[in-house]
Amino acid sequence: MNKFYLIVPIVLCTLFGVYYYKFIQEEEVKAEQRAKAAKIAKDEADAKKKEIEDKARKDADDRQQKRLAEEKKKEDDRRAKWEAQSKEIAEATAKYNAEAAKYTKQITELETQLRDIRQKKDNATKESFDLKKKVELALIAKRDAELEIQRMVSMVANKASESAIARPPPPPPVEKAKSK
Repeated sequence: MNKFYLIVPIVLCTLFGVYYYKFIQEEEVKAEQRAKAAKIAKDEADAKKKEIEDKARKDADDRQQKRLAEEKKKEDDRRAKWEAQSKEIAEATAKYNAEAAKYTKQITELETQLRDIRQKKDNATKESFDLKKKVELALIAKRDAELEIQRMVSMVANKASESAIARPPPPPPVEKAKSK
């Protein structure tokens, strides 16, 4: 029996070793398959991740290009609008400068006409005043002449009335009338 104590555990140990060896090989194959599957999954995940990153990068580049294109368009539109407004302002300025020059010339002409008219008015007023002065002097001279004539007439009348020639002779005596 002594042998059984030794043989049974050795046989069992050998059976266990064989079973364990098969199990280990199967586990290595399974681990290898799992490692391959994990590697394939990792490679697929990396490929998906890279694809997603590329797609995201491409989308970001597209969005950036669109944004840059929009900014450029906005800048071009703003510049075109600014240039159009500048041109419009320049045209308006030229137009108003031409009108200002025209009105300045017209003002100069009107001021010249006004000065000539004022000069004529002053001359006419002076002439009118001179004529009124002459008329008044003539009226004064006429009145003085009339007064002088009246004075001369009254002096001549006084001298004549005082003179003997101017006195009528006494009336002839009236004869008595003959009786009838």
